[in-house]
Amino acid sequence: MKVWLLLGLLLLHEALEDVTGQQPPKNKRPKEPGENRIKPTNKKVKPRIPKIKDRDAADGTPKTQSIMIQMLEKGRFQKPAATLSLTAGQTLELRCKGNKIGWSYPPYLDTFKDSRLSVRQHERYGQLTLVNSTAADTGEFSCWGQLCQGYVCRKDETKTGSTYIFFTEKGELFVPSPSYFDVVYLNPDRQAVVPCRVTVLSARVTLHREFPAKEIPANGTDIVYDMKRGFVYLQPHSDHQGVVYCKAEAGGKSQISVKYQLLYVEVPRGPPSTTILASSNKVRSGDDISVLCTVLGEPDVEVEFRWIYPGQKDERPVTIQDTWRLIHRGLGHTTRISQSILTVEDVATTDVGYYICTARNLQGETTVATTVEFS
Repeated sequence: MKVWLLLGLLLLHEALEDVTGQQPPKNKRPKEPGENRIKPTNKKVKPRIPKIKDRDAADGTPKTQSIMIQMLEKGRFQKPAATLSLTAGQTLELRCKGNKIGWSYPPYLDTFKDSRLSVRQHERYGQLTLVNSTAADTGEFSCWGQLCQGYVCRKDETKTGSTYIFFTEKGELFVPSPSYFDVVYLNPDRQAVVPCRVTVLSARVTLHREFPAKEIPANGTDIVYDMKRGFVYLQPHSDHQGVVYCKAEAGGKSQISVKYQLLYVEVPRGPPSTTILASSNKVRSGDDISVLCTVLGEPDVEVEFRWIYPGQKDERPVTIQDTWRLIHRGLGHTTRISQSILTVEDVATTDVGYYICTARNLQGETTVATTVEFS
């Protein structure tokens, strides 16, 4: 029996040596606690988080940094939220970090060169201060850093700040309008806005047609309400024309806005469509002549005229008169006619030749010409 046991142990010894390539361990004394311990090698390694510059470089988009703060009483300050509500009469002070800061604020303050507004540049920040605020000052206030090379500056898109401020005033739910009636032009290829902006963030605003009297739903498809702009017609068409107004409700009170005349425009956007016509192309010495330059265009697009005429180099006195008017061409379509009339009295030899009119709008310019000769 002992022989068989020894034989089995010998075979087991050989099998272990074949698998591991090592001699099986001999009997050793048990290790004392803490003796010859092997340090673990499976340490947890924290993943490397790229620095800001690395992250910016990875996605190619620079990180935007807000540079605006609102100054409060007793030297306190805070980073303004996307929208703020202030009481009319309060002083507003905004600061933006940077040695060259550009500002944007409600056009109302620029239109009237309001002395209540002060914009200053200090060594390390720009400062905007508005005193004696009113409901009419409601709107977007924004700033940005400027990158300058010599006298040429451009906006630094990575350093900006903005906030939309509601100046609440007793009895004024709507931002006041300078007129009691306004015109909104509906063009099929761009959005139109009925500017019913409110001074109270929580106000409920609805749009109404005067005749036939009914509420116009802002369904999110054709018309949406934007508190910063008003009611936006996303795809204007001729059925939208007519007289409309807005109604605001807040705190148990309601108010009606000014009225808006919606006019549909049929002339497409583009450079001026220009024609030129002389009162006579054949003249005699001593006659008077008039040359008329006419543009048909969109009602809300202004046109500038420029003339070149034969007597110009000799500083020949002429009279130039620019006018415009709206005409209704049926089916509610409205067109603006802009005209420039150049008049020459007591025609002389120096007045014979080409009369050239150039009409320009924001989309381009068109040049037309006609000739005047002695008969």
